[in-house]
Amino acid sequence: MNIKSYSIEELENLATKIRDKILTTVSKNGGHLSSTLGATDLIVAMHYVFDVKKDPFLFDVSHQAYAHKLLTDRWDSFDTLRQFGGICGYTSPDESEFDYYKAGHSSTSISLAVGAAKAISLKGEDRVAVAFIGDGSMSAGMVYEALNELGDRKYPVVIILNDNEMSIAKPIGAISRYLSKGMATPFYQKFKTKIESILEHMPESATYMAKKFEDSFKLITPGLLFEELGIDYIGPVRGHNMEGIIEALELAKSLKKPVIVHAQTTKGKGYEIAEGPHEHWHGVSAFNLDSGKALKKSNKKSATAIYSEHLLKLAKENSKIVGVTAAMPSGTGMSSLLEEFPNRFWDVAIAEQHAVTSMGPLAKEGFKPFCTIYSTFLQRGYDQVIHDIALMNLGVVFAMDRAGIVGEDGETHQGAFDISFLRAIPNMTLAAPCNENGLKSLLDFAVDFDTPLAIRYPRGSFLADNFNAPEFEFAKSYLIKSGKSSRLFIGYGNGVGRAIDTEELIDEDIAILDLRFVKPLDKSMLLKLAKEYKQWYIFSDSALMGGVGSSILEFLSKESIDNIKVVSFEYKDKFIPHGNTSLIEEYLGITPKQLADKIVNKER
Repeated sequence: MNIKSYSIEELENLATKIRDKILTTVSKNGGHLSSTLGATDLIVAMHYVFDVKKDPFLFDVSHQAYAHKLLTDRWDSFDTLRQFGGICGYTSPDESEFDYYKAGHSSTSISLAVGAAKAISLKGEDRVAVAFIGDGSMSAGMVYEALNELGDRKYPVVIILNDNEMSIAKPIGAISRYLSKGMATPFYQKFKTKIESILEHMPESATYMAKKFEDSFKLITPGLLFEELGIDYIGPVRGHNMEGIIEALELAKSLKKPVIVHAQTTKGKGYEIAEGPHEHWHGVSAFNLDSGKALKKSNKKSATAIYSEHLLKLAKENSKIVGVTAAMPSGTGMSSLLEEFPNRFWDVAIAEQHAVTSMGPLAKEGFKPFCTIYSTFLQRGYDQVIHDIALMNLGVVFAMDRAGIVGEDGETHQGAFDISFLRAIPNMTLAAPCNENGLKSLLDFAVDFDTPLAIRYPRGSFLADNFNAPEFEFAKSYLIKSGKSSRLFIGYGNGVGRAIDTEELIDEDIAILDLRFVKPLDKSMLLKLAKEYKQWYIFSDSALMGGVGSSILEFLSKESIDNIKVVSFEYKDKFIPHGNTSLIEEYLGITPKQLADKIVNKER
């Protein structure tokens, strides 16, 4: 969509039209809402000032980039947003040439922009990298690593800071607003450049006094942090004033150096029900556009809710239990604990590395930390898990929500890799429950476990219903049922429910094992079962390489058992796309019906 010739009024009307399109689509499909509504004016202005055909647009996380998609030839297909085979909820070059980079995790945009600027410089091209980042993403250390280099190297990068909560450095009253507005004008920027030029030719004492004046001037503006890092600052500007935004972006573009344009916006802009800092409206399921109420709710309790309720119960009984989450208190079920025990449970914002490391000393000092992070986001703290927790052999519990398929959020969020990347770490124990009773029992076990423990559980509800089973015991599995067939189904975590459902479709009496621990394995049970069953089938919602099947094969090899056929139904070596979970399972060939057919027909 070419909007270069649009008037301000036409751009404002376009922004309204885009918001209406987003609202209509997200109310039917679900998706990220408040952040993308708030960012719409900025993105329209961004497309007006810069050239998306040649300038790299780097959207941080990119969940707020729906307006960008609508402006780049995806208007007619936008109703397929987050649907299997349809438009992705994040930027993806596989989907459009106008999506410069894949994104789904936070705080990468400025690093990407610096990399793009280096390439542009080396190629001698007239292009400018533009990073679009929210104030929440500014809480991650990677941002400041990138800003540190950018301020030193002075690449011409424009950073649009979408501040939809509060200023990064809070303005001080009317004087600050006046001065900040002044800094956003061409006059101020020319004045500043002229002063810098003059200072180069002045005596040292005069330069010192002038520098002190400039520092005092900046001290009462919110741009102090960025200016000290060597990056020019413009703002704060009103993020819903189209003319003002365009003026600030054109100025930033003309400066030919690193600039942050700080724009203050309102989350949910244009949909009154969602306007403001309401976490509920960040990501939503399908909802009634008039009332804002969700269209459907599952009758089964989610694993997240079970975890939250039971950990709260344990925390009330044991004052040594503490915990942390990284910017996802609602999504991880930690909100109730943060509210009940604000001095024992912490939300450290988008800082998974810090979250992990900070729990180490608490464990060392005799507390019981629960580090509650999505499986996909624990990847961001991997070195810290190794270096700061496992190396010290400290009793931190890693509670990994969203393990397995997460559905519409897609390839950047699927919780596929945690078993593979954690199993290699010394001192680490890996366990998983298969139902509500199992999760509660595992949490009870975890409280008294004094070395690193990682537990995984799915998004939504467990597949397996509750059944009578023994309490969790270290490195002990549970044989749910024996069988007369030569086949053995080994389930891990939510895979147990899939194994049970698959067994019911096969006209055989098949044994089912709830593995419970993938590290260490229950060797005595496996040795016993190796004598009775010669065909083992692995059910686990995890990556095949380095996963549960790999651990079983390693065990059999070490024990020199070579008469067992092992077939694993874990995820193949590829990233998993977005879409409804049931459709993704069908695409992967892991529905109970598909698995039953494969087993009967002896297919892998």
